[in-house]
Amino acid sequence: MLTADPSAAADHRALRQAVRIAEPPEALRRLRAMSADVRLKVVDMIDRARMGHIGGDLSVTDILVTLFGAVLDVDPEHPDAPGRDRFILSKGHCAAALYATLARCGYFPEAALATFMAPHSPLNGHPNRRKVPGVETNTGPLGHGFPVAVGCALGARLRGDHARTVVVLGDGELQEGSNWEAAMTGGHQRLARLYAVVDRNRLQQGARTEDTVRLDPLAEKFAAFGWEVRETDGHDHAALLAAFAPSTTGQPVAVIADTVKGKGVSFIEDRVEWHHKVPDPAQVRAAIEELTR
Repeated sequence: MLTADPSAAADHRALRQAVRIAEPPEALRRLRAMSADVRLKVVDMIDRARMGHIGGDLSVTDILVTLFGAVLDVDPEHPDAPGRDRFILSKGHCAAALYATLARCGYFPEAALATFMAPHSPLNGHPNRRKVPGVETNTGPLGHGFPVAVGCALGARLRGDHARTVVVLGDGELQEGSNWEAAMTGGHQRLARLYAVVDRNRLQQGARTEDTVRLDPLAEKFAAFGWEVRETDGHDHAALLAAFAPSTTGQPVAVIADTVKGKGVSFIEDRVEWHHKVPDPAQVRAAIEELTR
């Protein structure tokens, strides 16, 4: 059973406090350092397991770090606290980045990351809410997380609390029709505390999104479903913080985060084969060298 790491949880609280009392230079420095650490851990985890989805893990890292490090109202020492914000990683195949972020924030000791995908490890290839604190719902089959997030947001409204619900989606995942049913419902219900974040790296398994089923104009599509749309740099922590500001229209917020698959490792960046390719030992060393410069 994974339990909280009090020291890391205290660091997490300090970072969130730095953001809230307007210390942007220090807060942004710490967020950047956290992202660098998470990327290194992702490379190590996938190297140990000899499996994973390194390209998507590296593209979504800055989004996850900004959310857990500075935005979400959550407590790693009390992951099931009533009234907490809810986070759902709909692109559940990028669990390594989520686990590394959760560990960095104190949900469980970082030593557990070494067991990623090992037999009997709670850190499965897809997140499991019964095994990992901080995971709100099991994900993996694409197109499931967004509808669950709409349900969470409706539940928060019924309870009368002020919890936010944030769901992170892969852009290739948006080819699943269930996402657009969820978008239609969220817009109709005016779920202003619901955020749908698209990790827009423009690659999916085997091809580019626009060569598979074209998504653009993506912003206009969300807007047509009644969403307040914000397009931003998905690797700029300051821009991401601004994108997670409260809704100004009373409608749910779609954050289209422009990212690079494999961000931070030059030979992985924007290369379709790295959706689930595993680096060999020489490539691992090269990746670590780039990430520690």
